[in-house]
Amino acid sequence: MTRQPEQNHRSGYRDVLRVCLPLVLGMSATTVMEFTDRVFLSNYSVEAISAVVPAGISAYLFLAFFGGITGYAGVFIAQYFGSGSTTRIGAVLWQGIYLTLFSAGICWLLALFITGPLFAFAGHADEVRVLEEIYFSILCKGSFLHVAVCTLSTFFTGRGITRPVMIITLIGVVANIPLDYALIYGKWGLPEMGVTGAAIATVMSWGVNFALLALLIFTPKNNKDFGVFSAYQIDLKLLLRLLQFGIPGSLQFTLDILAFTIFILLVGRIGTEQLAATNIVLSINAVAFMPSMGVSQGITVMVGQALGRRNVPEAQTAVRKAIHLLLAYIVVIDLLFIFLPEPILALFIQEGGEAGSISTVMSTGIQLLRIISAYLLLDALYMVFSGALKGAGDTRFLMISIGVSSLFCLILPVYFGISYFGMGVQAAWSCVLLFIIVLFLLSAGRYRTGKWKKMLVIEKEFQKP
Repeated sequence: MTRQPEQNHRSGYRDVLRVCLPLVLGMSATTVMEFTDRVFLSNYSVEAISAVVPAGISAYLFLAFFGGITGYAGVFIAQYFGSGSTTRIGAVLWQGIYLTLFSAGICWLLALFITGPLFAFAGHADEVRVLEEIYFSILCKGSFLHVAVCTLSTFFTGRGITRPVMIITLIGVVANIPLDYALIYGKWGLPEMGVTGAAIATVMSWGVNFALLALLIFTPKNNKDFGVFSAYQIDLKLLLRLLQFGIPGSLQFTLDILAFTIFILLVGRIGTEQLAATNIVLSINAVAFMPSMGVSQGITVMVGQALGRRNVPEAQTAVRKAIHLLLAYIVVIDLLFIFLPEPILALFIQEGGEAGSISTVMSTGIQLLRIISAYLLLDALYMVFSGALKGAGDTRFLMISIGVSSLFCLILPVYFGISYFGMGVQAAWSCVLLFIIVLFLLSAGRYRTGKWKKMLVIEKEFQKP
């Protein structure tokens, strides 16, 4: 195996920003792409914006599950890189590629067979349901490109080289804007396709990202250093280890999305205005939340590399610095949500709509943004602690904790509250806040036990003494 020379590694604010900031910008850019879809569609029709959020989250539920499994290759790459076993990086990448191909077939079958039953179960208005089915089906059929991007990105992020991923993601976002405009509204000689056009634009943007990543990764130099061509064989032992840690790690995020998907479907039963307000606030939250997600991914990499080097203090310092940086960001966002909610919500309010409906959506949205302010703070802390645990390989705990918490703190209370007790939208969102409080306490408590310090996902023969 190839080992790197010993280096003096630190995890100050500059080191955390170097790794995390490109991931923050990249994750934010990805959400901006979804945000762009929703801004265009919210000004296209009320039915369009009401459909695209539940359909998009439902599709992303499956995409995130498979992308989370293949994306966990980044933790393996981080630990191999930290231990100096760089020749194993190509082998990990190829196991992720094989899983990507498998997942694409599964998602295509999902698009064919569950689209109708899923949105019939949601029980939304017929005009919304038809658009939900269109958007969901197209995203699932284009899933290969999304999952492949998650897989190939790990080649860079696992080694702490996050800038190329950021730049490529930004290019995809820039490409998405004119595609959205042209395909949704029918500009530049193209037909007006509304929700269909938005979905196609998103898939095409994934394709841009995939092509650029492949061009950068599969080069003779990278093959010499990391075996990106020569290590193409199926390594059953490594593949099973990737599934062993990757499935629970992916389920942590997927169960979170599932909980919010069910939440949105249930809120739709309260009323159209309440659903629209919830969808708008979730769209705003998605943009505000992505920096926490990017920092979490960065901390996963930094902790993985530090543990690969057997340097626990370095990992602890990275976690501490990340918390300080995220808290400073959240304070600014919360102030905007509390004192300037109307201009933020106005981006999603269709001009010329019914005055009563607009007023209800706006007043409900203002109240929900205040709840989101508290949610964002706790969620940022949870994302840092869970990112650290993930970087060590403590994925089973994360999976169990979010599964139990989502069921008993969010899904069941909201279901019974809306179905049998006339629960309103504010009370439903209070359950969201309870959910994140419990997740924060569980992840922080697990981190403080210190069990993660002795964990590694890579094989013993590749671990640093």
